[in-house]
Amino acid sequence: MSGAESLCPRFHLAVELIGSRWSGAIIQCLLSGRARYNAVRAAIPEISDRMLSERLRALEAEGVVTRTVVPESPVRVEYELTAKGRALQDSLDAIGKWATRWISQSDLDRTQNAESPRRPASRPAAGKRSTRARATKRR
Repeated sequence: MSGAESLCPRFHLAVELIGSRWSGAIIQCLLSGRARYNAVRAAIPEISDRMLSERLRALEAEGVVTRTVVPESPVRVEYELTAKGRALQDSLDAIGKWATRWISQSDLDRTQNAESPRRPASRPAAGKRSTRARATKRR
């Protein structure tokens, strides 16, 4: 393919779908079968609750994942791949084989160091002062 040719729109959409941060990991996790939210969360410890929820909703909107609410007490929510999602298994297996061959431990270390969370110091919620601020004001 020369630089002048355009990408197939279907290919581009597929790569964007699978390549969205954490989507591939979620799909890989669900390839083993139906799972509850916490099971998916435990399988991908680096993902935040917010990001997992966003990705599950996006994958559901694309028809890759189904969300089932089981009316028990307490309510149980389960996620499962659709036929469209399960059809990605060969592609993800191929990516896994490629990664095993071409991604080195130093690549992993470099990526993990670059992504280490840099959390700002916690601040009290708007309108609320910390215990230290309240104590200082009383003096």
